[in-house]
Amino acid sequence: MMSRVTFRRRIGLLVVLWLGMAWLTAVALFDTYWAYNGGVAPPSPGQIAALADLLERTSASERPLVLQAASSATVAARFGSNEETERAPPRFFPGLTELDLKPYLAVLDNRPISAHHWTTRKWFAVLSEPNLEIRVGLRTGDVLVLDVRSALLLGPLGLPIGVGSGIFGTVIAIIALVALQREAKPLARLAKAVDGVDLSVTPVMLPEAKRSAPEIRALTDAFNRLQRRLAELLRARMAMLGGISHDVRTFATRLRLRIDKISDSAERDRAAADISDMIHLLDNALLASRAGAGELAEELVELDELIRAEVADRQSGAARIDYQAGHWRQAPTVLGDRLALKRVIANLADNAIKYGAAAHLKSRIDGSSILIIVDDEGPGIPPDKRAAMLEPFSRLETSRSRGTGGAGLGLAIVRSLTEAHGGTVMIGDAPTKGARVTIRLPLFQPG
Repeated sequence: MMSRVTFRRRIGLLVVLWLGMAWLTAVALFDTYWAYNGGVAPPSPGQIAALADLLERTSASERPLVLQAASSATVAARFGSNEETERAPPRFFPGLTELDLKPYLAVLDNRPISAHHWTTRKWFAVLSEPNLEIRVGLRTGDVLVLDVRSALLLGPLGLPIGVGSGIFGTVIAIIALVALQREAKPLARLAKAVDGVDLSVTPVMLPEAKRSAPEIRALTDAFNRLQRRLAELLRARMAMLGGISHDVRTFATRLRLRIDKISDSAERDRAAADISDMIHLLDNALLASRAGAGELAEELVELDELIRAEVADRQSGAARIDYQAGHWRQAPTVLGDRLALKRVIANLADNAIKYGAAAHLKSRIDGSSILIIVDDEGPGIPPDKRAAMLEPFSRLETSRSRGTGGAGLGLAIVRSLTEAHGGTVMIGDAPTKGARVTIRLPLFQPG
């Protein structure tokens, strides 16, 4: 699955994953601290006892100054009434417990003390602000009330100050991710262009990535130069092959005229066969070059008719060959080069007859494709050598040697021409214990 995910999406997934993990870790740590500490830090027993003694010794006019001096950002000291205020139990912090009053009772010298927890709702329930109210009865009859608020610093929206920094960092990361995605776009465009290179037509140059990094621009320019060079090399090769073909055919014609003067008929026949093989090899090479250059013609070809003609031609020469056509209402049609498809069938049939003693051809429809199956009765092709047999000038040492006339181009030409038509070639085992070559070609779909 991951192999189908593009580079840009992988980077995006990694950034989102790491940001999510960072946020989850921060929330988990915050929640753990909040649950076990209640979010508040009450004054120590000694501080409360000292404040109570000081208020009892201070005159009524100076007590407000003492209360102001004892107050802070998290603790507000004031005088309250003697009536106890009932507080609802905590709803948002189940881990919050009542304050342990034993240490306070030990130092307050029998002064009464009580404590109550409650929460103040903010924007989010999980960030509700806990509060603690501690009430101490003074010997003067007054009640000292200490309102202990959350020690967490909250912003205007009720969010902790650190959360704002985290949100800011996340926004920066997302902006960087968007910028990275933008920089990676030319790479995706380059990969698509490389995959769609077609040297048979005028090369389509990639547009200059003016706003991309210098390395991206250099890569784009290098690819455009490569396309031009490959197109020039292909044109030069086709021109050279065309010239060689013309000259070799001229020499072959001269040789044919000269071998007629050979008195020995056996030698004359062998020389004529060598010339025919040379011309056949040249035609195969030229046809393969045309396929690689995308210069094959396109017409509607009825494969069934083409196969029957090739089989009948070899049956007239007493070759062991037969054909079992598929069952269809309408003859299967392929869009392609008639000469190239004819060469595919001819090469497969000739190989099976020459190296496998017989050729058994079949055809059938498989979805939107047609399968052409050629079985022989030879020794077969070992699995570890099947891929090599589709390469040029590859032969099995025992049966594809030069002594039997093989040049090692037959199956290579078949693969080249088949792939030029959008098809595939597969070598397997035949029911007759010989080799089976299966050709799959896409059928013509009208409309």
